Amino acid sequence: MKRIFSFLLLAGVLFATAPPAVRAELPPLIPRDVLFGNPEKATPQISPDGTHLAYLAPDAKNVLQVWVQTIGKDDAAAITKDSHRGIREYLWAPSGQQVLYFQDNDGDENFHMYASDLATKETRDLTPFQGIRATPVATDPKFPNEMLVQMNRRNKQVFDVYRLDFTTGALTLEVENPGNVGDWTTDLDMKVRGRTLQNPDGTTTFEVRDTPASEWHKLLSWPATEQVNVWTFDQTGKSVYMTSTLGADAARLVSMDVATGKETMIAEDPKYDVSGVMMAPKTNAIQAVAFNRARTEWKILDPSIQADVAAMSKLSDGDYGRISGTDDDQKWLVGFTRDAGGVKYYVWDRGAKKGDFLFSARPKLDQYTLSPMQTPVIKTRDGLNLQCYLTTPMGMPAKNLPLVLYVHGGPWARDAWGFNGTVQWYANRGYAVLQVNYRGSTGFGKPFLNAATHEFAGKMHNDLIDAVNWAVKKGIADPKKVCITGGSYGGYATLVGLTFTPDVFACGVDVVGPSNLVSLIESFPPYWKPFMASSWYPRVGDPSDPAQRKDLEARSPLFKVSAIKAPLMIIQGANDPRVTKKESDQMVEAMQKQGKEIEYYVFADEGHGLQRPENRLKYSALAERFLAKHLGGRAEPIPTELMMEPAAMAGTK
Repeated sequence: MKRIFSFLLLAGVLFATAPPAVRAELPPLIPRDVLFGNPEKATPQISPDGTHLAYLAPDAKNVLQVWVQTIGKDDAAAITKDSHRGIREYLWAPSGQQVLYFQDNDGDENFHMYASDLATKETRDLTPFQGIRATPVATDPKFPNEMLVQMNRRNKQVFDVYRLDFTTGALTLEVENPGNVGDWTTDLDMKVRGRTLQNPDGTTTFEVRDTPASEWHKLLSWPATEQVNVWTFDQTGKSVYMTSTLGADAARLVSMDVATGKETMIAEDPKYDVSGVMMAPKTNAIQAVAFNRARTEWKILDPSIQADVAAMSKLSDGDYGRISGTDDDQKWLVGFTRDAGGVKYYVWDRGAKKGDFLFSARPKLDQYTLSPMQTPVIKTRDGLNLQCYLTTPMGMPAKNLPLVLYVHGGPWARDAWGFNGTVQWYANRGYAVLQVNYRGSTGFGKPFLNAATHEFAGKMHNDLIDAVNWAVKKGIADPKKVCITGGSYGGYATLVGLTFTPDVFACGVDVVGPSNLVSLIESFPPYWKPFMASSWYPRVGDPSDPAQRKDLEARSPLFKVSAIKAPLMIIQGANDPRVTKKESDQMVEAMQKQGKEIEYYVFADEGHGLQRPENRLKYSALAERFLAKHLGGRAEPIPTELMMEPAAMAGTK
């Protein structure tokens, strides 16, 4: 059985132009469309029987579609017909006869599930219901024409599980959500046998049942200060795999007996959380476990794959990862992430012990000089160690450079080593780029995560300032030319930087960042509500409590606009369900009233970030011009088609 996990990645962007003396030393400009246009090919997946390869690539209208080709033949063809937004996430149906993908409406995150048939080239909406959000739960080779999917069709706040038949499109209710289930766990017979409950007191409980007809019983509970993630059942159906910080500082991979609650440790690191797991298809046997330290490192647990991994890892430089594989586990599709180049993809044949190169996601990058990513550890004023990433321009010494502090979103996420188009863009334009895994970033253990509790605009921001001071003390950064930018939480950090520490930054670029923590929390989508008591309220604050509401307002940049000294650019998606347009509108309106320098751009067909290549190119052109003006650095000219008028005023609908 394959347990399906999907991730939404958040990002911010920026860049600029350099004075003639700097320009002469830097390598040639990398065109923005090479970095931010659609990739030539991306995210390949091998079919369950190993006969076909699927991947994303643009069509004649530059819209990303799913393409499929027979392995060994030159017969690639697009089997999807998305007309506007482009496809980002897809998977093979277990039969290998359909490709399934997910699409929302201009960024509203109400994803529908679609199936495109290889034989007929027809595409159907399998969840054709207004205003719902559908996400996959599980597929299994034993059920080639079925999958489990969860939807908030009955109640917008909670997700029930349905059994979906690909051939008929029939949806049958499998299990109803009692109101507080945040996640479901299935066994190898594709039966729902586990559920994770979000409790009003902030604790989380995992319950199991022996069969779908049995009563649920509690297996374990944990408070908000612990991190437990239940993955799936093992082959016997008598144990579940989970990552857990219970009894440890970092999340370990463990197996827990569902009858006795006895825990068996499989893999652990004293400081770093388990970041990835390789499982054998059909049996769910654990083959390898990853820890993302400064870079991703794998620990091989299954001796039968040791020789394969040793040989496969030599195919390319960079950090490897298995992306997909055949049901018989004889062919793997692997990707190699590099810091100064696009991801390279290979098919590894375990029988022949041979790897065949498929493609690089952005081969045009090979024509340009990219900058390697350094991995410094920076100590904070209160003694924490921050794993950071520093990228400096090629062709010039890393001395007294304008600096872009590029803050990751989440905040419960992390920066990692590897290719990042935005980082390479900044470096190519003449900026040093500093990425900081501030406290609260994930992957560094429980104490590091919990050190961020109620520290929005507090110690979390101090970490960013400490990192800037480190770069200045090292002589890398010019203290008068520091820009802060990021998306989502990174956008919030940008607004905090300009309001709480206005003397540090020369400018800021906020992408879909909240300005008022109270209005942010009160506007979250209804399906976030079950998670609030175990996530946002204990970690950030509960606006229904008067004292906490006051504290949230004190940590909100909206109420400190008068302190702003530096110019600001704000980017907003009109359909953002997480950080609504109101968050940017009210910030811009407050700045306009006080005569502050602000550029505000609203993208009518985007949500929480910019997905369409046309919009990414517009934004990068505007941001590049903004940074060139306020930091110095070089910029590519803006063609007429990328020009965009700023929003006329805050509150524009």
